[in-house]
Amino acid sequence: MSGRLATWRRALTVGEVAGAGIVRASWWGTGLFSVTALVGAALQGVWRWPAVLVSVVLFAVGCVVFVWAFLVAVERSRHELIGIGGLYFLTGSAPASVRRHLMASLGVQIVVALVTASVRVFTTAAFGTLVPMYGLALAGLWGARHGTFPPRHETGGPGPGAGGEAPPG
Repeated sequence: MSGRLATWRRALTVGEVAGAGIVRASWWGTGLFSVTALVGAALQGVWRWPAVLVSVVLFAVGCVVFVWAFLVAVERSRHELIGIGGLYFLTGSAPASVRRHLMASLGVQIVVALVTASVRVFTTAAFGTLVPMYGLALAGLWGARHGTFPPRHETGGPGPGAGGEAPPG
């Protein structure tokens, strides 16, 4: 049994990789959302309002971070080939432990949002479906700041009409 526990601990450890704070922020937000959403869906009444507040705040933070990640990626894309899969889903651009953590955090957000919204249809629990924007944005920020992408190869300059020379004809 202790062998399995050690395996799980290794799988759940991010370690001292670049951007570990982003991974921790993702899990903290996921935990806060999960607790408030599940309590709000189970107890309703006054307990649903903290879930709404957390959902809206995480969505708003996610929107800002998403744009930030995009702008960082745009700057990097001048010298590196950055694809959406590598940027936001960390496909081939992040260590396995980082990708596992950020995608698991996003997955938990999606599951909790869908479960709570399904249990309490047409209620404030629907605000939880906005939260995965937070997880996706943090994954994008990690990819934009710390992801590894292949270099962009210059093809020799602008073509006709693109760099000041007159088009033929």
